[in-house]
Amino acid sequence: MNETYLLLGSNEGDRLLFIEKAMLLLERVAGYIVRKSSVYETKPWGMNAPSSFLNIVILLKTDLSPGQLLTVIQSIEKRLFRVRQNERYTSRTIDIDILFFGEMIINEQVLIIPHPELHKRRFALVPLDEINPALVHPVFNKTVNLLLRECPDKLEVIRTNAVI
Repeated sequence: MNETYLLLGSNEGDRLLFIEKAMLLLERVAGYIVRKSSVYETKPWGMNAPSSFLNIVILLKTDLSPGQLLTVIQSIEKRLFRVRQNERYTSRTIDIDILFFGEMIINEQVLIIPHPELHKRRFALVPLDEINPALVHPVFNKTVNLLLRECPDKLEVIRTNAVI
């Protein structure tokens, strides 16, 4: 079984419900969730949007390859009404990013692992640090906790009382 860390986020509609549904679908078709962070709220990163994001990081055990997992993720996003637009950063019902896939380093046109922007995003690092601060980034050879402390992003990441 492969261990993969995924970031789930939503800023449209019933944000918590979309995250819950995405997690259920991931467990139905991709593997099982071993750990999950608290739910965090942040203002949109890299864009102007009326609604803040809810984010959670999960540790998923899967038999899928990274490419197969990406296909499953895109299918789940589409099923949950994610509309991909030409703009890079837009509001969305659900967004699922692969942060890490074991210790793999993949640099392909359609898939880059570890996530290339992870070290610049507090909204991903804070929940990841909650569930595995000692996880080592295979490119930078730094722990998640150190990446969080060095992160240039100053966006406030607030733990919510939401329970999933």
